[in-house]
Amino acid sequence: MTRPVDDTLWTEGPQLIGSRCRSCGTTVFPRQQSCPRCTRTDNEDRRLPSRGTLWSFTVQGFPPKPPYAGASGADFVPYGVGYVQLGNEVVVEARLTESDPERLRIGDPVRLVVVPLNDELTTFAFAPDAS
Repeated sequence: MTRPVDDTLWTEGPQLIGSRCRSCGTTVFPRQQSCPRCTRTDNEDRRLPSRGTLWSFTVQGFPPKPPYAGASGADFVPYGVGYVQLGNEVVVEARLTESDPERLRIGDPVRLVVVPLNDELTTFAFAPDAS
């Protein structure tokens, strides 16, 4: 049985959970207790759009250092990492399901999905959205 790497990051659907400052309107992901713009602590949970636009990307060609979980050694497979613009609110850094740079284009539509991280954990990623 698998479980989320962090069960506070997304809801069923899936949909990422960020926070929005009630004072200045700044939205961030992941949730934060204080606003990075005005430093107030008047934040509310904000469900973020599940579809967005690829803003930038790279391919991670080596395993992340511990304590991050995932395949290592001979089992490691390079993966895409990108910044995704979600509406007009926020840009999120996330894994991508596509790792071939020839198949990724800045400005392409993407959608949020839940993917295996290893045999025990799942994480979120963005996949190309052809719809």
